[in-house]
Amino acid sequence: MDSDSELAVEPVVDLIIPVYNEGANIARALDEIEAKVPLPKRIIVVYDFDEDDTLPVVRELIPSRPGLELVRNTRGRGVLNAIRTGIAAARAEVVVITMADLSDDVAIIPRMVELIRDEEYDIVVGSRYMKGGRQVGGPRLKKFLSRAAGLSLHWLAGLPTHDATNAFRAYRREVLQGLTIESDGGFAYSLELTAKAHAAGRRIAEIPSTWHDRSAGTSRFRLRAWLPHYLKWYGYALTHRPPARRGEGRDRG
Repeated sequence: MDSDSELAVEPVVDLIIPVYNEGANIARALDEIEAKVPLPKRIIVVYDFDEDDTLPVVRELIPSRPGLELVRNTRGRGVLNAIRTGIAAARAEVVVITMADLSDDVAIIPRMVELIRDEEYDIVVGSRYMKGGRQVGGPRLKKFLSRAAGLSLHWLAGLPTHDATNAFRAYRREVLQGLTIESDGGFAYSLELTAKAHAAGRRIAEIPSTWHDRSAGTSRFRLRAWLPHYLKWYGYALTHRPPARRGEGRDRG
């Protein structure tokens, strides 16, 4: 870890941000979090290699940003291993996974945290496809498939979210660390964790979120390579139901 700063107040949320050459975005992303998430927090920026152009920017900001840390991913390159590394480093009650590309609606993070800490949900999904949610830009095919997957799983499998594939979400740390991620690449783990948590009877909520396509840098999302992984967990969600319905709900606030 590259941060020597100590938090004066114990964080209530750890934000995990996996990065890959996000030097053009990271300062603005951290500024947005600082302005829109007025909570005691740690921000764990996880990187794969020392030449990543994100690192000089973050290192320059660390002295003035208590709780900002750099953590190297030692589990093997790729976004999923970076996220695994961040999860292992998390210590707060609530863990939020978000991206550095300014696509996620970080203004809803305080409400996500509130739903987990005060209303005892286990996962809170930022939903693009429920009433009040939006997706702005991005590849049309990717948008169509994610929307179709989210809505069909909501209606056919009873998932308490319209957006089961969105990686932007908050987790109760003990629940997140208790779910084994079997996915071996990409963001299919989001659907996997949603399906597994639902089958285990965990409480899942969603709140409206607006997603914006990145304005700088290059996306590493590879639909053709990752689609089979999504299909596996789509089938799992259809065939694995909770033993009993308990307190599922959607927050529309």
